[in-house]
Amino acid sequence: MTPLDLVVLLFLISIAAGVLGSLIGLGGGVVVVPVLTLLFHVDIRLAIGASIVSVIATSSGAAAAYVRERMTNLRAGMFLEIATVTGALTGAYLTTVLPARVLFVVFGVVLAYSALATFQKRHADRPLAVSTDRIANAMKLHGSYFDDAQGREVAYKVVGTKPGLALMYVAGLVSALLGIGSGALKVPAMDLAMHLPMKVSTATSNFMIGVTAAASAGVYFARGQIDPIIAAPVAAGVLGGAMLGARVLGKMQSKTIRLVFVIVLVVIAAEMLQRGVL
Repeated sequence: MTPLDLVVLLFLISIAAGVLGSLIGLGGGVVVVPVLTLLFHVDIRLAIGASIVSVIATSSGAAAAYVRERMTNLRAGMFLEIATVTGALTGAYLTTVLPARVLFVVFGVVLAYSALATFQKRHADRPLAVSTDRIANAMKLHGSYFDDAQGREVAYKVVGTKPGLALMYVAGLVSALLGIGSGALKVPAMDLAMHLPMKVSTATSNFMIGVTAAASAGVYFARGQIDPIIAAPVAAGVLGGAMLGARVLGKMQSKTIRLVFVIVLVVIAAEMLQRGVL
């Protein structure tokens, strides 16, 4: 395969990754990292570096659309970024310590857990009407959004800010370690621990992942772990796909989004665990 063929193929695959990433809030990295490592046999650290660049592109493309449609909870996103950025800086350091095989296993375990937790809540789509969380009430983290699928305004309350912050630190750490945008933990943390609606969790995750990735991107760049030949077509493709996916999310049912989320995580978790164990 010539370098030009590689660039074109990466661009096309990345468009699909961007669409999927923006729909389920994981960032294109959840597809990009396995594709680069399993199909193109790229070193996982270079794959993670390219993925982090693509995650910033995903956030830039999809987040603006979600904010414009009032689907993103900006207050909750900025509050939770305190923990995710701290975790991202920690994870960027740990990549120099952990061997590649361990990264594969950690990736697989994280995605498998997220899939299980999200699947167990597949029928619980009704938002909370009352919140006793003092932090959420004091910082006015509650909100509402217009659901195109239901044709009405949906109001919701936020709870579980403390466990949410703890999970966001882990999400940031995983983001820097694996280059997956940390949406694999951010979406379940907001959906399961904080009881944000699935669409709000996805939109807010897309808003947050770029900030988290940017915190660790500088570290990868300084180490020479971002290859422009790989990162450029990946970032361009993911950006285009993310903008397309943002147009589709509002019209989808929350149960459908959750099901797609689970299927994607299960497939990729199985592949990465196999790569790490065998």
